[in-house]
Formats: sequence, structure tokens, C-alpha cells
Amino acid sequence: VQLQASGGGLVQAGGSLRLSCAASGRTFSRYARLWFRQAPGKEREFVAGISWRGVSTQYADSVKGRFTISKDNAKNTVYLQMNSLKPEDTAIYYCAADQFNLASTSPDYWGQGTQVTVSS
Repeated sequence: VQLQASGGGLVQAGGSLRLSCAASGRTFSRYARLWFRQAPGKEREFVAGISWRGVSTQYADSVKGRFTISKDNAKNTVYLQMNSLKPEDTAIYYCAADQFNLASTSPDYWGQGTQVTVSS
């Protein structure tokens, strides 16, 4: 079972990135999918979550209006479109999956992280 995050990189403030999280080893089509991030010296924090049907979403206040989470069940992949990026968005971004809760603080499965660096 593996969740593989990709799409991170270095971008200037105001720019955009799209992260992807592909699942392998099992299907997560009936799982809520989540994104977290951890900045240097800070605790890991919830960023966004989406229900398994893709009908419901939830976002951290700090990213509302700038980030959009979506999923493609056929591809077993979830995306995080990040626009209007700020230096404070710099962090390692982790994808996760949870069977029941799109805002779980302890998801059932974690993926490895992808680094996002926003320069000022």
C-alpha cells in the first residue's frame, strides 16, 4: 500500500503548483483523501480534505480561497491545486487517506512528502 506524492518544487510568491498523490497497492476510491503540511520547526498541520465521493471538501483557514483539492477515483489520484502561493506555504506536503473522516487528525494511511518552497 503506497501513497506517492509529487509535484512539489520551487516557485516564486504569487505562483502556482499542483500536487498529485497517486495510490498503489489498493484502491482508495471509497476513502477520504487529505493533504497535510509541515514547515520547518512546526508541527504537521491539516491543509485540505475531500470526501470519497468528492462532494464534500474542507480547508484550513490559511489556504481557503487559494488551494483546491480534487480527486480522480478512476486514477486513484488526488490533487492539490495551489494558487497565490506565499512564503509561509513553504513546507513538506504529505498526502493521506482515511476511511471515514476527510478532516482526520490521524489518517489511516500516510504517503511520503513532497517539498514546496515559495520564495519571496
